[in-house]
Amino acid sequence: MTAQNMVDRLAAAYDALADSYAAGRHLFDTTPILRRCAGLLAGRARVLDAGCGAGEPVARFFVDRGDEVTGIDVSERMLEIARRQVPEARFRHLDLRSLDFPAGSFDLLAAVYCVFHLPRTEHGALFEGFARVLAPHGLLLLTLATREYTGADEFDGELDFLGQRLPYSHDRPEVALDKLRRAGLDPIAADRIETGGETFLWVIARKRGPEASPPHR
Repeated sequence: MTAQNMVDRLAAAYDALADSYAAGRHLFDTTPILRRCAGLLAGRARVLDAGCGAGEPVARFFVDRGDEVTGIDVSERMLEIARRQVPEARFRHLDLRSLDFPAGSFDLLAAVYCVFHLPRTEHGALFEGFARVLAPHGLLLLTLATREYTGADEFDGELDFLGQRLPYSHDRPEVALDKLRRAGLDPIAADRIETGGETFLWVIARKRGPEASPPHR
């Protein structure tokens, strides 16, 4: 399967489950981690909600905080719901692997419940793309899958979610964190957090400033 075919299939699956997903999103309380991340921001921020889904909880949380929010997703149906639920934000149909924003456009990039749908072989390049659009010292909020969700330390395969077969892929946590560092994103928190009966690794990382030295390879 080509990369584009995979994205098209993922978009179609999320189009199909979008209404059920949006209706049940309140069962997953991510407010504590969103508040923790917001507490690290200096005032109002430019926020990119990458893989924004139906606009809740991330876009809604940061709009209510007074931030300038842009959301992107590959699912047109998800974007329709997001525009209705969070009209104060801007939403675009865009693959998070092809961020066409100028360098340094955002103070926070949130990639919640989405990166694990892409092959882990692409995560290093994906993180480099995230780092490019973040301002120096900007923050990344990231959700990664782990053994608690897939049943394996490393995983490449498909799982059922709301009646759809979706791709999942993840490294061991230490490997994923190393990929972030190599992309210039230094983890400052990495915690397994259970929400709605599901446990994922939630990572907050900060983009290295221009004065910092790159990690030894």
